[in-house]
Amino acid sequence: MKKRTMIFTALLLLPMLLLGNEGGEGGHYLAIAGREYDFLPRLFNFLIFAGLSYYLIAEPIRGFFASRSGSISAQLKEIEKRLHEAKEARVSAEEAVVESRKKAEEILKDTEKEIEVVVSQYKEAGEKELANLEKQFEEKMRLEERKMRRELIAKLLDENISTDDIPITGSAVVEKISGKVA
Repeated sequence: MKKRTMIFTALLLLPMLLLGNEGGEGGHYLAIAGREYDFLPRLFNFLIFAGLSYYLIAEPIRGFFASRSGSISAQLKEIEKRLHEAKEARVSAEEAVVESRKKAEEILKDTEKEIEVVVSQYKEAGEKELANLEKQFEEKMRLEERKMRRELIAKLLDENISTDDIPITGSAVVEKISGKVA
């Protein structure tokens, strides 16, 4: 880019160097125009150049800047739209977080209640099971006690009563059994 600028500048300055003052007093312009300074003709030429440049270049430059302004405006509107959407999304996300926290708290409360219900159910079931086991134990103890009594009575009867003792009366049997048991 710098190389192009330097070449362009050199091309613009080359005619000035070549056609510049030839030396001597007044030079070539003094001989042609009769005066030393050419300010007014140069000013006139510049104004013509500026007018033609404005006439030829002004509309495309305006169009360029107008389109550039429009594209920048459109980009700003798009950015503002996205920013607004992002803010809305952020707000909705924050609301969702708050709602999720509330639901989580409700779930925790419900879970605690369910835990209490389940614990009480298991406690009641355990107490019922324990009561049933105690009842079964007591019944088994009674049965074992009866069984032991029967076996003891059978053993005593077998040992103490023989075929010789058959004519024994009921009171004699009671006496013998109570003597063995005591």
